[in-house]
Amino acid sequence: MRHYEVLFILKPTLTEDEAKAKLDFVKEVITKNGGEIASVIEMGTRKLAYTIKKYDRGNYFVIYFKAPANLIAELVRNLRITEEIIRFLTVKYENKLEISAWEKLSKGIKFSEIAKKERSQKEPRTPKEPKENQEQEPKEEN
Repeated sequence: MRHYEVLFILKPTLTEDEAKAKLDFVKEVITKNGGEIASVIEMGTRKLAYTIKKYDRGNYFVIYFKAPANLIAELVRNLRITEEIIRFLTVKYENKLEISAWEKLSKGIKFSEIAKKERSQKEPRTPKEPKENQEQEPKEEN
Protein backbone atom coordinates (compact mmCIF):
# COMPACT_ATOMS: atom_id res chain seq x y z
CA MET A 1 0.00 0.00 0.00
CA ARG A 2 1.21 3.47 -0.86
CA HIS A 3 0.94 6.71 1.08
CA TYR A 4 -1.33 9.45 -0.27
CA GLU A 5 -2.85 12.79 0.64
CA VAL A 6 -5.96 14.31 -0.90
CA LEU A 7 -6.84 17.97 -0.41
CA PHE A 8 -10.22 19.16 -1.60
CA ILE A 9 -12.14 22.42 -1.42
CA LEU A 10 -15.90 22.48 -0.91
CA LYS A 11 -18.24 25.32 -1.85
CA PRO A 12 -18.55 27.84 0.99
CA THR A 13 -22.34 27.91 0.62
CA LEU A 14 -22.73 24.42 2.12
CA THR A 15 -24.07 24.04 5.64
CA GLU A 16 -22.03 22.16 8.26
CA ASP A 17 -24.16 19.05 7.81
CA GLU A 18 -23.77 19.11 4.02
CA ALA A 19 -20.01 19.61 4.30
CA LYS A 20 -19.78 16.73 6.79
CA ALA A 21 -21.83 14.55 4.41
CA LYS A 22 -19.41 15.29 1.53
CA LEU A 23 -16.43 14.56 3.78
CA ASP A 24 -18.02 11.26 4.79
CA PHE A 25 -18.65 10.49 1.11
CA VAL A 26 -14.95 10.96 0.24
CA LYS A 27 -13.88 8.88 3.26
CA GLU A 28 -16.32 6.15 2.21
CA VAL A 29 -14.89 6.06 -1.34
CA ILE A 30 -11.42 5.56 0.14
CA THR A 31 -12.37 2.83 2.62
CA LYS A 32 -14.68 0.89 0.24
CA ASN A 33 -11.87 0.59 -2.31
CA GLY A 34 -9.29 -0.82 0.11
CA GLY A 35 -7.79 2.33 1.60
CA GLU A 36 -6.91 2.99 5.23
CA ILE A 37 -7.45 6.54 6.50
CA ALA A 38 -4.68 7.76 8.82
CA SER A 39 -6.12 11.19 9.61
CA VAL A 40 -8.55 13.86 8.47
CA ILE A 41 -7.76 17.55 8.92
CA GLU A 42 -10.49 20.14 8.58
CA MET A 43 -8.74 23.40 7.74
CA GLY A 44 -11.89 25.50 7.77
CA THR A 45 -12.99 28.27 5.43
CA ARG A 46 -10.17 30.13 3.70
CA LYS A 47 -9.82 32.73 1.00
CA LEU A 48 -8.91 31.28 -2.39
CA ALA A 49 -5.90 32.61 -4.28
CA TYR A 50 -8.17 33.33 -7.24
CA THR A 51 -11.87 33.02 -8.04
CA ILE A 52 -13.00 29.48 -8.86
CA LYS A 53 -16.51 28.97 -10.24
CA LYS A 54 -17.50 32.43 -8.91
CA TYR A 55 -16.35 31.60 -5.36
CA ASP A 56 -13.73 33.63 -3.46
CA ARG A 57 -13.68 31.33 -0.40
CA GLY A 58 -13.83 27.60 0.20
CA ASN A 59 -13.92 24.95 2.93
CA TYR A 60 -10.61 23.04 2.94
CA PHE A 61 -10.20 19.39 3.96
CA VAL A 62 -7.10 17.15 3.90
CA ILE A 63 -7.18 13.36 4.21
CA TYR A 64 -4.02 11.29 4.71
CA PHE A 65 -4.45 7.64 3.73
CA LYS A 66 -2.75 4.44 2.58
CA ALA A 67 -4.19 2.74 -0.48
CA PRO A 68 -3.47 0.52 -3.47
CA ALA A 69 -2.67 2.40 -6.68
CA ASN A 70 -5.97 1.51 -8.40
CA LEU A 71 -7.97 3.39 -5.76
CA ILE A 72 -6.70 6.78 -6.98
CA ALA A 73 -8.47 6.52 -10.35
CA GLU A 74 -11.79 5.79 -8.62
CA LEU A 75 -11.25 8.58 -6.09
CA VAL A 76 -10.45 11.13 -8.81
CA ARG A 77 -13.52 10.03 -10.80
CA ASN A 78 -15.79 10.56 -7.78
CA LEU A 79 -14.22 13.92 -6.91
CA ARG A 80 -14.69 15.18 -10.48
CA ILE A 81 -18.40 14.33 -10.65
CA THR A 82 -19.21 15.80 -7.23
CA GLU A 83 -20.51 19.32 -7.89
CA GLU A 84 -19.90 20.58 -4.35
CA ILE A 85 -16.13 20.04 -4.71
CA ILE A 86 -14.69 23.02 -6.56
CA ARG A 87 -11.03 21.89 -6.57
CA PHE A 88 -8.97 18.89 -5.43
CA LEU A 89 -5.38 17.66 -5.39
CA THR A 90 -3.95 14.19 -4.73
CA VAL A 91 -0.34 13.72 -3.68
CA LYS A 92 1.63 10.45 -3.66
CA TYR A 93 4.50 10.04 -1.20
CA GLU A 94 7.18 7.73 -2.62
CA ASN A 95 10.64 7.75 -1.06
CA LYS A 96 11.61 7.24 2.59
CA LEU A 97 12.00 10.96 3.32
CA GLU A 98 8.55 11.75 1.90
CA ILE A 99 6.95 8.84 3.78
CA SER A 100 8.47 9.99 7.09
CA ALA A 101 7.10 13.49 6.37
CA TRP A 102 3.69 11.91 5.58
CA GLU A 103 3.71 10.12 8.94
CA LYS A 104 4.47 13.35 10.79
CA LEU A 105 1.92 15.38 8.81
CA SER A 106 -0.78 12.77 9.35
CA LYS A 107 -0.19 13.11 13.10
CA GLY A 108 -0.73 16.87 12.88
CA ILE A 109 2.87 18.08 13.01
CA LYS A 110 3.25 21.17 10.86
CA PHE A 111 5.54 21.09 7.83
CA SER A 112 7.55 24.09 9.09
CA GLU A 113 8.39 22.17 12.27
CA ILE A 114 9.55 19.18 10.21
CA ALA A 115 11.80 21.39 8.07
CA LYS A 116 13.34 23.06 11.15
CA LYS A 117 14.10 19.67 12.71
CA GLU A 118 15.72 18.38 9.51
CA ARG A 119 17.85 21.53 9.17
CA SER A 120 19.09 21.21 12.76
CA GLN A 121 20.11 17.56 12.17
CA LYS A 122 22.30 18.39 9.16
CA GLU A 123 25.97 19.21 9.64
CA PRO A 124 26.67 22.92 9.99
CA ARG A 125 28.12 24.52 6.88
CA THR A 126 31.54 26.09 7.14
CA PRO A 127 32.12 29.24 5.11
CA LYS A 128 34.56 28.95 2.23
CA GLU A 129 37.81 30.79 2.69
CA PRO A 130 39.04 33.00 -0.18
CA LYS A 131 42.04 31.71 -2.09
CA GLU A 132 45.30 33.23 -0.87
CA ASN A 133 46.70 33.87 -4.36
CA GLN A 134 43.65 35.74 -5.59
CA GLU A 135 42.86 39.25 -4.53
CA GLN A 136 39.25 40.29 -4.50
CA GLU A 137 38.45 43.46 -6.39
CA PRO A 138 35.80 45.81 -5.02
CA LYS A 139 32.53 45.82 -6.91
CA GLU A 140 31.64 48.91 -8.87
CA GLU A 141 28.40 50.66 -8.06
CA ASN A 142 26.24 52.24 -10.78
